[in-house]
Amino acid sequence: MKNFTSVGDIGDLKVALEKAKYVKENPFADQELGKNKALMLIFFNSSLRTRLSTQKAGMNLGMNVMVLDINQGAWKLETERGVIMDGDKPEHILEAIPVMGSYCDVIGVRSFAQFENKVYDYNEVILNQFIQYSGKPVFSMEAATRHPLQSFADLITIEEYKKKTRPKVVLTWAPHPRALPQAVPNSFAEWMNAAGYEFVITHPEGYELDEQFVGNAVVEYDKEKAYKDADFIYAKNWAAYQDPNYGKILSTDRSWTVDSAKMALTNDAYFMHCLPVRRNMIVTDEVIESKQSLVIPEAANRVVSAQTVLKEILLEMRKK
Repeated sequence: MKNFTSVGDIGDLKVALEKAKYVKENPFADQELGKNKALMLIFFNSSLRTRLSTQKAGMNLGMNVMVLDINQGAWKLETERGVIMDGDKPEHILEAIPVMGSYCDVIGVRSFAQFENKVYDYNEVILNQFIQYSGKPVFSMEAATRHPLQSFADLITIEEYKKKTRPKVVLTWAPHPRALPQAVPNSFAEWMNAAGYEFVITHPEGYELDEQFVGNAVVEYDKEKAYKDADFIYAKNWAAYQDPNYGKILSTDRSWTVDSAKMALTNDAYFMHCLPVRRNMIVTDEVIESKQSLVIPEAANRVVSAQTVLKEILLEMRKK
């Protein structure tokens, strides 16, 4: 694996899950792989789990880890070509990227959708510039359209807790006071389709995701029908994708909040969320604090997903 941006980069999912299981059981077994290798983590946006879990994964592999917060302690970066740089951004990303690449061996990038231009967001301009100009392996720590490390951790968690070979997994939209990117739901859908689970997406009309990510999922607008007999409920808010409402909030309907009444419709389902979560907007206290809540083990598996990916990148580097 040279770069990691989507489920297509991980290879056979069964093999990837076996590798993740080994990493989880033997977290310090491969420190020689990362010895004298520098990992640079670049954050255009805030983070808690992604930052800490990826740093931990790098350290478990014996890597030296550097973290750079763009716009906080670094020059603001211009990302557009052809602009006259007479504003508050003194450095262009096309100079900054190769410089960063010269200081490290592997680069992780976190850069959200900006909701200013859908074509720009969905072309993953910033992430792809790092892949093109850094000269180093690049992995996504959440981009405009996907969050593959999160989705890999979600898959690991489902495999650990599922009670049948092909569980019913439901991705449900939930209300939120801010417009959030589609990256997590897009990515989750992509990985669930690849896993071959019975997969349902439920949301209010107007919140349809890009068809390339929906894939073979059943889209069900009746949330009670979607919840029926589910084994896992994955809650997430996202802003509208379809034009002309891209990036907009169309609803804050609290009837979509995950509560005990809806969970009672399920097959004693587990509750999942990528965190951070707005309590009593996305999910009630009662549900997230219940014995069926997997948000903490799910977050812990972020170290496992990141370390598995980094290990594969390091193994590929060793071949050269």
